[in-house]
Amino acid sequence: MIIHLDPTITAASKQDIEARIKALKYKTTEVKTQRAHYLVAIGKAEVDLRTIGQLPGILDIHQVSDDYQLVSRKWRVRPTVLDLGDGVRIGEGTLTLAAGPCSIESEQQMESIMQHLLDNDVRIMRGGVFKPRSSPYSFRGLGMEGLKLFHQMARARGIKIVTEVMQVSQVEEMHDYVDVFQVGARNTQNFNLLDALGGVDKPVLIKRGISGTIEELLSSAEYVFSGGNEKLILCERGIRTFETASRNTLDLNAVPILKEKTHLPVIVDPSHGIGIRDHVPPMALAAVMAGADGIIYEAHEKPEEAASDGQQTLNFQESARLIRNLRRVYQLRQELE
Repeated sequence: MIIHLDPTITAASKQDIEARIKALKYKTTEVKTQRAHYLVAIGKAEVDLRTIGQLPGILDIHQVSDDYQLVSRKWRVRPTVLDLGDGVRIGEGTLTLAAGPCSIESEQQMESIMQHLLDNDVRIMRGGVFKPRSSPYSFRGLGMEGLKLFHQMARARGIKIVTEVMQVSQVEEMHDYVDVFQVGARNTQNFNLLDALGGVDKPVLIKRGISGTIEELLSSAEYVFSGGNEKLILCERGIRTFETASRNTLDLNAVPILKEKTHLPVIVDPSHGIGIRDHVPPMALAAVMAGADGIIYEAHEKPEEAASDGQQTLNFQESARLIRNLRRVYQLRQELE
């Protein structure tokens, strides 16, 4: 049960509501976000919502049967659309594209990629400065100094940044230099990190875990929302299965299922999803037809020289072609709807 409280509610009224809920043997959790003030009540007893909803200080009340409450579409039917500023939006009604390298490598590399994005009217750049690598001997990113340069160059060109945060201690130092925090597949159930991101007023993109279920992805988003941050984006990026012909199995079933279950924006990462450069474009196009609100993929001027993930990274010519085709397919999807 989600109880939407009046922002001017008195302490006495809130205590009265909590007492009435407790009498029903429900456990309540108070949630304050950028947008609103809620009580989330969890219990099993049958409740006549009218007996609670008429109490002073309540704006609205919803019965939600899902284990995840705040991210469920059962209470917020209208899809969430995030505004990153400068006309950049993520959510239903638009197709948002984000591209860039797996890892930020140098000033020259960033400059060439940013120019490529601007030439193709893409306003969000992805790029890692803290890289979780399977081998400790692989390139692991440029760290905070790289992020500060990334931020400076992106700001000068009107480009928004999405980059991965690895641990709680990095959240505060990265805060002023990112537009979207990314939680990578290895950290989807790092609950301390999710709790910390609940306390920031910036969008958080959560990737599905390496072997994570859809329910687990939604539960991870619930952690951040319940911590106070409603600005969330879900990302299908492929899951590990018994199949070895591709890096992962890109689960496009997840797109319409997530769109049905949650009001949050849903985007797809076909680069990690399949891990094979030649097959990234068709999977990206298929993701759009499946209903994705956006595509995030890897691009580099010379993928064969990339510090990481070159095998799944598009060169600029391939990237430009994909951008054109994504927009055409999105237009087709709108016409079909």
